[in-house]
Amino acid sequence: MSNDPIQNDSNLDDVSAVDTVAGEGVETPAVDDQLANALADLDKARQDVLYAKAEMDNVRRRAAEENDKARKFAVEKFARELLSVKDALEMAQLDNTGNFEALKMGVDLTHKALVSAFEKFELTDIAPAIGDKLDPHLHQAISMEPSEQEANTVVRVLQRGAALSGRVLRPAMVIVAAPK
Repeated sequence: MSNDPIQNDSNLDDVSAVDTVAGEGVETPAVDDQLANALADLDKARQDVLYAKAEMDNVRRRAAEENDKARKFAVEKFARELLSVKDALEMAQLDNTGNFEALKMGVDLTHKALVSAFEKFELTDIAPAIGDKLDPHLHQAISMEPSEQEANTVVRVLQRGAALSGRVLRPAMVIVAAPK
């Protein structure tokens, strides 16, 4: 190459001619194939995204339906167990004999059926003993009263608590010993 400006201009004309030819739409078959493949891949990717989105929507819908069913029928077995208790109480209401001993025996049997149903479903009593240390996770202190016992120990149980599979549903209501 020389530094001659006229020769450099002719080089520019050659480049412009190549650019013009390329710009006029002269394409090679290889480029056409690559473009067609790229467009096909793009269409496939779009379809895959649509299918994945549809599948995700279906999974969400099915999960929501299963959650609804689980909520509706979660207590079904427990309710079935309680039906016998309800039946026994209704029979006691219909009894007109006035026999107190028979009524007491029926109440005892009904209580046993209820306790049995609770045990099947891991519903347990929280029943602190007199002298137990107050456990704020299991007990609710209603008041304090003077006592010979150590401070913050159970003096009296007003109401038993309940736990379901180890989770406290209702703490036991207790009165605790006041500090001396």
